[in-house]
Amino acid sequence: MENIEKQRKEGTEMKKAYIFDLDGTLVDSIPTISHFANQALIQYGCKPVEEDLYKLFLGEGSVKLVHRLLDSQGKDIEENFEKVHTMYNKTYDEDYLYLCKPYEGITELIDELKRRKYIIAVLSNKPHSTTVKIIEALFGKGTFTKIYGQREGIPLKPDAQALHSILDELELSKEECVYIGDTKTDMLTGKNANVFTVGVLWGFRDRDELEQYQADVIISSPEELLTIE
Repeated sequence: MENIEKQRKEGTEMKKAYIFDLDGTLVDSIPTISHFANQALIQYGCKPVEEDLYKLFLGEGSVKLVHRLLDSQGKDIEENFEKVHTMYNKTYDEDYLYLCKPYEGITELIDELKRRKYIIAVLSNKPHSTTVKIIEALFGKGTFTKIYGQREGIPLKPDAQALHSILDELELSKEECVYIGDTKTDMLTGKNANVFTVGVLWGFRDRDELEQYQADVIISSPEELLTIE
């Protein structure tokens, strides 16, 4: 028994960093995103889209989101994309905290990880400046060691380049990192980077998708992350 407990402790201690997706993992942003995207759609003669569809359309950046919104209504993407996308990004960035809040238990989880001296970081497909502003407003400046959103010249998730960059900058090996997200994009990101990948059930997608894309562990509440060994 003593040897088993020692192995568990050593396995836990090997992990030094937790890297989180943003939307659907740390924060419930569906009401925010759907509000501003629907405003842009209505402005240019489209119909608003139900929130449940946003859960399916999100995860791969705003370009694909707007493409999917227009395609769902049979609208000409070439004709409508630029104006809808521009208005969506502009209005969202002007009021990025509107209806946006951390999921229940997330603030306590982050506080506990900090108390235990883990490194914590964020990797999102949301534009970088907006990602930084949301994280610092909701969790405080300096809480996360690294905050990365979409940056010019860096491919979006599920490409692993941005995640590898975080590990390199923090001087961490892939074995020392846990990546946490809520969609297939996140599961693929973790797998492409060869890091331990946790799927969460409080976000945008269901267990079937997380299992299909080979999450190492699936959790249903933030505090469960602290029990993973």
